[in-house]
Amino acid sequence: MEPTAGDCAPSEVRCAECGTLLAEGQDRQQADSKVFCRPCFDSLTSQVREAVVSQGQDVNYGLAAVGGILGAAVGVLVWWGVTVTTEYSLGIVALVIGFGVGKGVTMFSGNKRSRGLQILSVGISLLAFCYASYLVTRSFVIKTFRDEGQEILVPLIPDPALFLRVIRGGFGGMDILFLAIVLYEAWKIPAPPKLRL
Repeated sequence: MEPTAGDCAPSEVRCAECGTLLAEGQDRQQADSKVFCRPCFDSLTSQVREAVVSQGQDVNYGLAAVGGILGAAVGVLVWWGVTVTTEYSLGIVALVIGFGVGKGVTMFSGNKRSRGLQILSVGISLLAFCYASYLVTRSFVIKTFRDEGQEILVPLIPDPALFLRVIRGGFGGMDILFLAIVLYEAWKIPAPPKLRL
């Protein structure tokens, strides 16, 4: 069977943006499954870079902090609530803190992403994890004394010395792992996007 004219003719290549017919050897750029002429590719690259840069500009850190604190409150309440309900400390539930803080910071900042938001998110998550750890340990301390027939008062908002003493008493090796994962989530969510052009 002889090849037909259609089999021999090279298929035409057009720019995916402007539709210009690209001649053989003409400067072009392949991106995924699309081909662009050089001017269109450079223009699109510039637009993407501007969009990425704008995500880190004019950040309202006050609102971002409010969002992070609200996300932290939800995460703390979920971890503490699961502990009180099950009477077992499930540290993996603490991941809700990092996720909640990261999402809160991002949403309340107008979906901005920047290194500053990452630092804010990690700081709020660290404090929230420590406070949640205090609440979890507090619950077990109160339960232990109650089981022995004694009532003790451990405040929800302690003085710094008591806070540190209770956290140290309930902080174990697995808590370091869970804290690291919480901080990673808090760091990852508001991270600026990386350009791979």
